[in-house]
Amino acid sequence: METSSLRTQITLPPLSLYIHIPWCVQKCPYCDFNSHEKKITSSMPQGFDEAAYIEALKNDLLHDADYLETSINRHTSEPRKIRSIFFGGGTPSLFSPSGIEDILNFAEKTIGFENNIEITLEANPGTFEQEKFSHYFQIGINRLSIGIQSFEQKHLEKLGRIHNSDEAKRAINIAKEAGFKRINIDLMHGLPEQSVDNAINDLQTAIAFSPQHISWYQLTIEPNTVFYRQPPPLPADDVLADIQYHGHQLLVANGFEQYEISAFSRTDEQSIHNQNYWEFGDYIGIGAGAHGKLTNIEKQQIIRTQKTRLPEHYIQKSKKPNARYTVVEADELPIEFMMNALRLNQGVPIDFFSQRTGLPLQIVAPAIKRLQQQGLLDTNPQRIVTTDLGRRFLNTVLEKLTELDEWK
Repeated sequence: METSSLRTQITLPPLSLYIHIPWCVQKCPYCDFNSHEKKITSSMPQGFDEAAYIEALKNDLLHDADYLETSINRHTSEPRKIRSIFFGGGTPSLFSPSGIEDILNFAEKTIGFENNIEITLEANPGTFEQEKFSHYFQIGINRLSIGIQSFEQKHLEKLGRIHNSDEAKRAINIAKEAGFKRINIDLMHGLPEQSVDNAINDLQTAIAFSPQHISWYQLTIEPNTVFYRQPPPLPADDVLADIQYHGHQLLVANGFEQYEISAFSRTDEQSIHNQNYWEFGDYIGIGAGAHGKLTNIEKQQIIRTQKTRLPEHYIQKSKKPNARYTVVEADELPIEFMMNALRLNQGVPIDFFSQRTGLPLQIVAPAIKRLQQQGLLDTNPQRIVTTDLGRRFLNTVLEKLTELDEWK
């Protein structure tokens, strides 16, 4: 029986907003994100046109907000409000606090915010950005994600980072002094010529600052990067395995729980925004190259959105955003849902599958049972979640899912 013939009723998931700021001071050799070095000219002393970009963001949001008017919860006649906002990049902290405030005010007026909304801004620890931290806090940013990557100067240089170790440490302290109670420290491991001791020292330094959240992820070499064209000497597989093992042990011993592949948090300090991604929630994506996922409740469809990548093209098309809107076919929904949900260590409630895809659980039940028999998924009847073994070999689990034909 074809998947599309088994549709049930989708219910609206929480709604988040992602805002992409595409400029950086300098492009890092490992970065494959949609980021562009700022270019200072006499007409653009900042290296970019902040005002024009903000205007484009507003038009982009208005366009998607019009679409969301079809996504009203018919039981309460109340439109959804935004649960979390994430300013990513690029380097969002290059924008002025007044510019960020303008965006936030417009989003609240256009769609509305839930109570206790989480608003995260990515920041680089350079001195220029540090001066803005207190202003960001005053305008409503309540979670700061600081891109440290490493506390060792030699590794910062190999990664092409423009800050030094002292600036990294100072940035964390300044964020605390500014009033931030929720701070994430971004760290990478598996760096060029990095030893186990190097990686553990980075974690120990981060833990000493008592952050609420640590994103700790392995460097991967991605196409269209300098590192892909000129591969650096990376640690051997056995060293990477030792880093993973000892780093995980250290984080757990210091009160951090791994709730996602590369995310560790104190109790109740998980990133609401990131969890919404993995739980197959909705998110508006605005900005050059931003991606989004929206549920059209009237048509019972899930839509993927993608905005034009080049900042200058994005600004030029600001009156009518150049975007691609693609309906996710019913046959693609099961694997999309599973590949997101299984990233979470605790998985998701089993009811989420039907609620957020509009498909009955029977579509994936045979696949779940098969992976349970192989010891890769837990037999908990209330959740879709990997076992410890499945978590260790998550890529294998995902490959097995893509090979199954139950939902094709």
